[in-house]
Amino acid sequence: MGRYRNYSTEFKRQLAEEWLSGKSTLSELARRHSIERGLIRLWVRKHEAGEFTDELAQSHVIEEYERKIAELERKVGQLTMELELAKRGVRSQASATGGTSCVVSGPGPLASQRGAK
Repeated sequence: MGRYRNYSTEFKRQLAEEWLSGKSTLSELARRHSIERGLIRLWVRKHEAGEFTDELAQSHVIEEYERKIAELERKVGQLTMELELAKRGVRSQASATGGTSCVVSGPGPLASQRGAK
């Protein structure tokens, strides 16, 4: 069974540029580096499409980060609104009953219940 090899982007770009410039033929490159000609052709197509440029890879990473940041900003806004609504509800409930309340435990006992104790 053959071994699986990984090639750096720089190596792929270098071979593609060497073939495109006419310095070497496809067969020469394949023989010299023990690589299938079809693989080199694939690298050449990718190189021509701009897939071996660092800018393209970086732009994908930046787009992903920007998407995640926007998603988190939306979530922070939503949670901020929910917190403000909860605070308003607690304040209005406390002023209506004349007592104190806590967000965690809820409103305090009603005035009629306080006197019954």
